Amino acid sequence: MDIAILLLSMCFFFAIGMPIAYALALSSLVGALWIDLPVGAVMQQFASGVGKVSMLTIPFFVLAGAIMAEGGMAKRLVDFAAVVVGFTRMRGGLSQVNILATTIMSGISGSSVADTSAIGSVMIPQMAAKGYPRVFATNVTISASLQAIIIPPSHNSVIYSLATGGVVSITSLFLAGVIPGLLLGFSLMLLCLFYAYRDKHPKGEPVPIRQAIRMLGDAIWGIVTLVIVLGGILTGVFTPIEAGAVACVWAFFVTMFIYRDYKWSELPLLVYKTLQTVAMVLTLVATASCFGYVAALMQMPAKMTEFFVAISSNKYVLLMWLNIMLLVLGTALDLAPLLLICTPILLPVVKSFGIDPVHFGIVMLLNLGIGLLTPPVGTTLFVGCAIGKVSVDEVMRGIWPFYYVMFTVLMIVTYVPWLSLALPRAFGF
Repeated sequence: MDIAILLLSMCFFFAIGMPIAYALALSSLVGALWIDLPVGAVMQQFASGVGKVSMLTIPFFVLAGAIMAEGGMAKRLVDFAAVVVGFTRMRGGLSQVNILATTIMSGISGSSVADTSAIGSVMIPQMAAKGYPRVFATNVTISASLQAIIIPPSHNSVIYSLATGGVVSITSLFLAGVIPGLLLGFSLMLLCLFYAYRDKHPKGEPVPIRQAIRMLGDAIWGIVTLVIVLGGILTGVFTPIEAGAVACVWAFFVTMFIYRDYKWSELPLLVYKTLQTVAMVLTLVATASCFGYVAALMQMPAKMTEFFVAISSNKYVLLMWLNIMLLVLGTALDLAPLLLICTPILLPVVKSFGIDPVHFGIVMLLNLGIGLLTPPVGTTLFVGCAIGKVSVDEVMRGIWPFYYVMFTVLMIVTYVPWLSLALPRAFGF
């Protein structure tokens, strides 16, 4: 009965249109009052939920990604990808450029929405001008941006690590996302290649040598960011927090002093937008921490474990059910709140079945990331439609082959843990 009161109150607040953070906070208070828990204990959990030093990782990487996404780096990464793909002269070259540029951008921005906005604003008009259907160009863009959910420095990997209470380190999650992220990008490239030959998409155009050298020189400043983030963390020079801070300084230097496409007068507005994003995320973390605290006192994780054990003691069956559940939930709520709500509840379940928490984190991120491309709350989907100037209905009619690829990659990552665990184990995490 205790758990029913907690969940029903949360669903009620969601149903009446209350913001997610407020709904979590109020449902936590309802649950606390129901079990006679002092309200002060809930308030203490609210404060401690955002009182961790590791929380600094989020604002640093959000600011660095915002500076690079809006400071001209996206266009230069597209140019770099065009140089790489252009030498192959493969059919459908622009769709390959789109995916490759998004892969690189994912390793800088850490945000699916930021990738769709930055790369889509450059690539969708280019693809449409060359004869690609706008719906296809939009679907390529939003599907490729799913890589940012798992490729470091993914903001959501940081949120998952925080939701585990530090059981899973940010560094191990960053490493775990590399191979699955690249697998997703490669799979989407194969799908686009199939469409290119079936629908006779135009071939990629080689870039003249002199122009290619200039493009590569411009793009190298952005690519160095990847070296700073991953190289610094892996060599032990930086912690993830320090890597985020250094990435901010580097992004500011490159944008304002080398590229010089961004106006100094626009910088305060960018910082303001970043603060809005960070405030929203931290509020969610604080209220979700309260919700998880009350749920733990109600023994929800233990009861969830008993429920799944009663269904089956086979971890592969458990993973199947969790995939189905997370895919459904991902269509109803945004990614970050679901990570914060579900992780404390499901983590004890998967650990009792012998599933590695790092592996489960990548599976969870992929599941919920697909939800960003599905209505009714698919943030990335709506941003892509706005940039591509197409309707959601048009995109949904054409996105199914991309869904099939994403689901296939999800199944492979789910049932081949090596893909997620190889790099963390190789580096001793």
